[in-house]
Amino acid sequence: MKKLLFIFIGLCFGIIMYKSEAASWFRIYEMFRFEAFHMYGIIGTALAFGILFVQIIKRYNVKSFDGNPIVIAPKEKSFSRYLLGGIIFGLGWALVGACPGPIFVLIGAGYLPIIIVFLSAALGTFLYGVLKGKLPH
Repeated sequence: MKKLLFIFIGLCFGIIMYKSEAASWFRIYEMFRFEAFHMYGIIGTALAFGILFVQIIKRYNVKSFDGNPIVIAPKEKSFSRYLLGGIIFGLGWALVGACPGPIFVLIGAGYLPIIIVFLSAALGTFLYGVLKGKLPH
């Protein structure tokens, strides 16, 4: 039953992403050219809700569906790692026109060439996992 709930939540997320045009290449293009506030509003709203929910999880010891407490570990403090990762992520986002969430939405909407983007993202994630221990901190 829990798996059906996750599928339902994922479908709702996908529909909202598609209907809000957050998965639209044209909206992303407008954002990177600073021509429209639309995407900045969506990202800002997601950021605000993310901060709110993380604080709720930390303060009220929220438990997962399995009944285990959710533990949010502090992040490592390293400016150069986040700068390099952000640049790579931003370049990929600008070139492809989709960040990881909308990739699935676009595939579901029938934009089949985005499967190449999905496979490339999966390969990049796999390579990062293989090389993570060898990268400088």
